[in-house]
Amino acid sequence: MKHNVHPAYGRTTPVLLVSGLDEAAMLASAISLQFGLAGAVAVRHTIDPGRQLLHRVVSDVTGVIEREEISLAHACVDCAIREDIVPTLERLARSGRWSRIVACLPVAAEAAQVCRVLGWAPRNAPHVAVAAVIAALDGATVAEDLLGEDLLDERGLATSGDDRRGTAEVGCAMVEYADVVSLTEPACAEERALLAALARPRIPIVEDPSLLDAETLAAGVHRHQAVEAWVAAVRRGGLPPVPDGGAWRLDLSSDRPFHPLRFHDELATLGAGPRRSRGCFWLPTRPRDICVWDGAGGQASVGSSRRWGRGESPLTRIVVTGIDDDRDGRAQIRAAFGRCLLTDEELAGRGRVWDESWDGLEPWLGPINRVA
Repeated sequence: MKHNVHPAYGRTTPVLLVSGLDEAAMLASAISLQFGLAGAVAVRHTIDPGRQLLHRVVSDVTGVIEREEISLAHACVDCAIREDIVPTLERLARSGRWSRIVACLPVAAEAAQVCRVLGWAPRNAPHVAVAAVIAALDGATVAEDLLGEDLLDERGLATSGDDRRGTAEVGCAMVEYADVVSLTEPACAEERALLAALARPRIPIVEDPSLLDAETLAAGVHRHQAVEAWVAAVRRGGLPPVPDGGAWRLDLSSDRPFHPLRFHDELATLGAGPRRSRGCFWLPTRPRDICVWDGAGGQASVGSSRRWGRGESPLTRIVVTGIDDDRDGRAQIRAAFGRCLLTDEELAGRGRVWDESWDGLEPWLGPINRVA
């Protein structure tokens, strides 16, 4: 087994991160990976938000090595990652006792959070290298998990008392970030097409956890920059064709900004229905801000990420994916997107930048005149 080498720290240990919405699906994938890798250690974290506890179990072929409960000031995923998950991965890797690590994250915790912590501060875990990200799903509930209306707390999956995320929002993000999707059983043609449309091109969809190619994954298939480009809010390039099987996609794009009041009025239409939608937009009242749209299962989140870079042309682009046959609904989304854009008359009369102190989107985007 060849280890990755970091130029500053020498040998690193490959880590396979397993995320998902169903504990049984995640464990099936993690066990398959561990059995497929000689010299591997498995670490599993679970969160008990009610008791504000993080549970950690470490095991290898000899059995359970450690079992601990860690009290968290706030039992949320961010705290768990910062206070124990990443430090534990580094500790296991640094020991040199095992050649690979299989890390089963807390249910509903996104692997992207771990990858970004490691990417932003590699000195915190210099002996860890993310080799692969696996999204483990129940093959019998793919459409419900990725397009349904449930909130995590309605399923008993919330990671903290104030976790109001939608199940579909989290599930879709996991698929989009994954290097392989692992299902407990075969999905129907439409659901498989949905997975293929959301995931990066050529990402394997394995319909039996025992068929996961652990050695190939451990050799290193995760390409951080490529993954981040795929999940980025701002995507300028073309998208791959929608795979056969029943999925569809609307790629709604313009160089014009949204009218803030009309956008507010069209929020419900743009985010309606059992669909996945994500992208970016900009506003004449906030011309420097990249505004983010993130929707799934009839719910949508609107926020602001960073600012457009120098020389970077603002873009409005929302990509909508679904498997329903509601053509009228698709037409309504397209029409709503068009109504949100500034008209020729507005561009001629007021231009692309408006000097306003209020635009009605403060609850989501904050005040216009905030400190830069």
